Amino acid sequence: MPHFIDLNQISKKELQQILNLAKKLKARKSNAKLTKKNLAMIFEKNSTRTRVSFEVGMNQLGGHAIVMNKKDMQLGKGETIADTAKVLSRFVDAIMIRSNSHQTILELAANATVPVINALSDYSHPCQIMASIMAIEERCGSIKNKKLAWFGDANNVLNSYIHAALPFDYELRIATPKEYDFCNIAIKEAQKSGAKIKYFSDAKEAAKGADVLIADTWFSMGDVSAEDQKLRDKKLKILQPYQINSALMKLANKNAIFTHCLPAYRGYEVTAEVIDSKQSIVFDEAENRLHAQKAILLWCLAR
Repeated sequence: MPHFIDLNQISKKELQQILNLAKKLKARKSNAKLTKKNLAMIFEKNSTRTRVSFEVGMNQLGGHAIVMNKKDMQLGKGETIADTAKVLSRFVDAIMIRSNSHQTILELAANATVPVINALSDYSHPCQIMASIMAIEERCGSIKNKKLAWFGDANNVLNSYIHAALPFDYELRIATPKEYDFCNIAIKEAQKSGAKIKYFSDAKEAAKGADVLIADTWFSMGDVSAEDQKLRDKKLKILQPYQINSALMKLANKNAIFTHCLPAYRGYEVTAEVIDSKQSIVFDEAENRLHAQKAILLWCLAR
């Protein structure tokens, strides 16, 4: 079953095929269709880019998307996840889920007889990284051997950059505070497999010679510290040295770019002068969610 759950579970060849197809779709050099196919879209978390890109993408491919919010269904409440997977598999051709828990996605996939797509979990965000890599290559050429540097919090998005480092053969530099070790296991596993991943406690050292500087929000949806002012202030103090600003960008390569999966908070993880500059590709990456997700859908349903 061609589930799209984590990038380190899909072959290098297939990931490259998805990326190449996304580029063809964007250039309108592919007439691939999913006529009469139906996609169930489950949202346990709020969404802007994920919802619009998947729904528009499915419509453009000739299929139909059914939006299902957590409060509108019995997933994990009045019905087991396994039973929901089995029922939906008899109605639709694929299931996309934006979930609070990665375990929910794994359980859904284990019991579904149709492809399951991870549109975000607390552990990873693979669709986002496919769109990011596409945007980076549009600006910089092949991502192979490029130096990507991540700054700030360690989270699900970073995990997917870690998973993609080996198949796409880029060097990933990670500058995060020692207090945030969320991705340590993924880093060790990737390094053991041969991925080029380096850890830095000093943001300036990580930025030197980098081709791409990357950040994400310091307060993800559902983050306890986002609601607790005392925890919020503590986290801000710890992460402040990892902010991407013009001084940090100047340490990178002359033609270095900045990207972010959005939503972004200017003045926190990145300054306005960086994210709103010509070096920023954040809106190219956001647009590419549409094309990357269409390619993922086709990989799942029409290969």
